[in-house]
Amino acid sequence: MDARSVRTLAMEAWRRAEGMGLVEADASRLEAADVTRLLQRVRDAGIARGPALHFDNLELPSVAETESLLRFVITALDASPAPRFEWPAVSRVIDAEQLASLLNVSVSSLKRYASGGRVTPDEVAARLHHVALIVGDLAGAYNEVGVRRWFERKRTALDGRAPAALLAGDWNPDDPAPQKVRDLARALVALGAT
Repeated sequence: MDARSVRTLAMEAWRRAEGMGLVEADASRLEAADVTRLLQRVRDAGIARGPALHFDNLELPSVAETESLLRFVITALDASPAPRFEWPAVSRVIDAEQLASLLNVSVSSLKRYASGGRVTPDEVAARLHHVALIVGDLAGAYNEVGVRRWFERKRTALDGRAPAALLAGDWNPDDPAPQKVRDLARALVALGAT
């Protein structure tokens, strides 16, 4: 373990939180104050509250403590849909028609969920969360137009199918096809890190 592993984990946590709408895309250096702000925002969203509080209580956390905390936060972010934050974040990148199709909802329902006029059903929140995480992964490689087009372009790694084709109907994020789509988006981040 070293400072580079902490930085890599912090960037991974930041990307997820950014895709989920918990932080803005402004951590180019990602210093200690940025990590503290990230943990505060995650905690404010009701995610990983215990460990984030523990981090606040440490004067100078060790590399091992920081790495452990960030791994926990990443896992917690992956497992914690936050539609209140994710609707505006994802809607800034993906238009209502494309997003409605990806989530298998009508545009009118999408607008009611996004505005808070109706509670987002759990299955829709889970799909939105999966898309938000994908958008967070893609944000490091593409601009907003590129992200939208990424979902529609056929990919060799998906057997010649577009990501949107695998995110169709009543899909579950834990199913193999949506996992392949997420893995493909994450692979872009790994390529950029090398």
